[in-house]
Amino acid sequence: MLSLYVPGDSVVHRVRAGLKLAVLAALGVGLFLGDSPVLMTGALLLTLVVGVAVAHLPWLALAVQVRPVWLWLALLFGFHLLATDLRTGTVAVLRLLALLVAAAVVTATTRVTAMVAVIEWLASPLRMVGVRPDRIGLVLAMTLRFIPLVADKAARIREAQAARGGSRVRLGMAVPLLIEVLRMATTVGEALDARGADDVPVRRGGRRARLAA
Repeated sequence: MLSLYVPGDSVVHRVRAGLKLAVLAALGVGLFLGDSPVLMTGALLLTLVVGVAVAHLPWLALAVQVRPVWLWLALLFGFHLLATDLRTGTVAVLRLLALLVAAAVVTATTRVTAMVAVIEWLASPLRMVGVRPDRIGLVLAMTLRFIPLVADKAARIREAQAARGGSRVRLGMAVPLLIEVLRMATTVGEALDARGADDVPVRRGGRRARLAA
C-alpha cells in the first residue's frame, strides 16, 4: 500500500485538513488528561464509527495502519500488568489505540499535499528566524512518502528470503533493507540537489541592488 490516502467523497473527506488536524490534536490532549477506561473505550468506538460509517473507509485501510504497533501495545500492556495494575494498562492501551485509529482516519481522508500546506502555514512565522517553511513541508511530505515505500521494500525482501528457503522473520533482512534505504536516499538526494532544492531563494530587490551597484 504505497499511499495512505483513500479516495472518497464523504463528509470527512471534504472537511479542511487544518480542521481535522486541530481536532486530532484536541483529541490527543483530551485523552491524556483523562484516565477513565469508559472514556477511552468511547473515544475508540467514536473514531471507528467516524472512520467506517461516516468516512466510508474499509476496515483494511485502518487495520493496515494500526497493525504494525500491535506487538508494541501488547508489550506495553504486559509492562503495566507487572509494574502497575490492570486498569492503568487498559487505559494506556485504549488511549494509544484511539489516537492511532484517529490518526489513521485523518491520513486516509486527507491528501498529503493538503497536510503539507497546513504545516507550512503553521511554520510561516518561523521565517523571521531564518527557517524556510517550504523545507519543513518537503521533509514532512518525503517522510510520509518514504514510510510505505520502506514497508513495501521490507515485504519484498521477506518474500525473497522465504522463496530461497529462509525464515520469513530474520534479523538478516536488516542489512539488505538498510542498503535499499540508503540507495533510495542517495537517489532522492541527488535528484533534489539537481533541482536546486538546497538553493537559498533570492530576496526581492536583490537583483536590482546588484545591478545598481
